[in-house]
Amino acid sequence: MDENNQLKRSIGLGTAIILVIANMIGTGVFTTSGFIMADLKNPNAMILCWFIGGILALTGALCYGELGAIYPKAGGEYVFLRESIGKPFGFLSGWVSLIVGFSAPIAAASIAFSKYLFRSIGAEASGEGVFNLFGFIPLTFYTITGISVILLFSIAHWYSLSFGSRVQNILTSFKIIVILTFIMLGFFIGKGSLDNFSSGPVSESIFTGQFASSLIYISFAYSGWNAAAYIGSEIKEPSRNIPLSLLWGTIVVMALYLLLNLLFIYALPISEMTGIEDVGATAAISLFGVKIGRIFSGAITVCLLSVISAMIMTGPRVYYAMAKDNAFPRWFGNVSPKHTTPGKAILLQAAIAIIMVITSSFDKLMMYIGFTLSLFAMLTVIGLMILRFKLPGLERPYRTFGYPVTPILFILSNLWIIVHSIKGNPFVVIYGGGTIVLGLFVYLYYYFKPVK
Repeated sequence: MDENNQLKRSIGLGTAIILVIANMIGTGVFTTSGFIMADLKNPNAMILCWFIGGILALTGALCYGELGAIYPKAGGEYVFLRESIGKPFGFLSGWVSLIVGFSAPIAAASIAFSKYLFRSIGAEASGEGVFNLFGFIPLTFYTITGISVILLFSIAHWYSLSFGSRVQNILTSFKIIVILTFIMLGFFIGKGSLDNFSSGPVSESIFTGQFASSLIYISFAYSGWNAAAYIGSEIKEPSRNIPLSLLWGTIVVMALYLLLNLLFIYALPISEMTGIEDVGATAAISLFGVKIGRIFSGAITVCLLSVISAMIMTGPRVYYAMAKDNAFPRWFGNVSPKHTTPGKAILLQAAIAIIMVITSSFDKLMMYIGFTLSLFAMLTVIGLMILRFKLPGLERPYRTFGYPVTPILFILSNLWIIVHSIKGNPFVVIYGGGTIVLGLFVYLYYYFKPVK
């Protein structure tokens, strides 16, 4: 085995926790609560919904902690499913990660960052065409900025793992400081009202289709709790640090999400929060006035860089692992001797994300991202239970807390999300199924391809 073509274990527990937090906290918590309030019309029901979503994410983190401790390798679900259910399922999970797990969210987040950035400086017209690439692909300041962000962070994470980790730590630390400052100042000096929490009985909202739909959106906002599992080959003391990073990262984000939403309700009555897309910025202006509110809004915009950076860092480890297994072009499994990073895999992901930014095709991909990722997360935890049955004597440095209740709860909740996703938008089956079928053809090509 060529030691120079392997990833190095240089990530400690702190960085792993930060990576989980960075992957989880994106645009969702700052944009979805207004729409959730429009459906529930009950602030206490909304808080309960965010709490339940956090518990479901925590059950997933506890299950993945056991799998990560058993298989401390790069690849996440790809490795877990390969070992538990079989190579085809592992490959398909990696294929889905490449298309909708990382590339599409990177593209979407980079465009979101661009729009928030230009909005904060009063340049709304930046969405207008600037020039045509190759004469027929219109580029705007939004897309140019989005592409630049993707290239910048791809280069940073290609340059070196330690440098990329430092960038990630700085951005995520800034994000946490901004959120905590926003929360503390909002409650202590902000112009809010406790009367905004007055509402009817929560029970009237729980047993409704609207509550189910809201929980689906919240579950997507919590996605990213499994981030550390993708970089298992680079985490020090992985059998200990992978479970701990997944657990503590998810707990921290759950606490921050609950506090943020309590602040949103404190800042805005139901009528002013209902249907608001930029609920974070709206709450900041309501609490502190226009000038200070815009400062916080701009700081929140910078926070989006953390999630872009985290996904760019995490995703290529999946394609690297697939290439190492000869389930993907072998050169994506190469590690730069100088930079000790999977540079070609990073380049692949950047190219796909940039194409999505230019063509805006990520909008269509986002229609089924929750469906496909929930499907493979559910299969991964089913795989955990299969391993318990097939290999009871397998060394397990960490065992899932609350087993078997914890994995069963996670499986049932994701099955529920999948069913409601299909009911809400039947086309997700066509889009998601089409992606999976295409991935199956790619798998068969590499399965029958002779190894040289």
